[in-house]
Amino acid sequence: MCISTTYKMIKIAIFASGSGTNAENIIRHFSNHHRIKVALIVSNNPKAYVLQRALKAKVPTAICSKDELTNTQSILKLLNEYEINWIILAGFLLKIPDFVIDAYPKRIINIHPALLPKFGGKGMYGEHVHKAVVATGEKESGITIHYVNKNYDEGDIIFQATCPVISSDTPDDVAAKIHILEQTHFPTIIEHLILSSQPIK
Repeated sequence: MCISTTYKMIKIAIFASGSGTNAENIIRHFSNHHRIKVALIVSNNPKAYVLQRALKAKVPTAICSKDELTNTQSILKLLNEYEINWIILAGFLLKIPDFVIDAYPKRIINIHPALLPKFGGKGMYGEHVHKAVVATGEKESGITIHYVNKNYDEGDIIFQATCPVISSDTPDDVAAKIHILEQTHFPTIIEHLILSSQPIK
């Protein structure tokens, strides 16, 4: 006897503040996925190019100011409206409020452009990280994919990948290497993590 089990699509929201290359890569990865769908792009920056990328990919978008992000009525209502199961941070510069973390335990993931715990914390993002890596003479850098907790860049580490940093590298050179690691690993780690978690029926 065959038993048919129907599962709901697992819906993710991507939070991004800037250009959105990681967001676009994630959207592309899940564009025809049988279980996972990018259902919403959230940005705090109304001029962020990620919104244009989402528009081209026909993914709904929402602008969420800092005040709206910290308003339980506003942000949780938005996430519930789109039936969001997981939140992915892809270059999102605002701190996620504690009540959102409590509402999505172990279901908020961030990517950081360094090997945490090095070069993490408030203000350490993008070029600031790469400049610090070069300035301190690091021999390697990389990416860290981690759960989000109530402190900047201190959640449990899920995955890390490394790249060499040579003496002639500029911050832009390091950024280019990090970008390759992000594009290669972030979507597949998200997919593995979500599919290995409790199924949503």
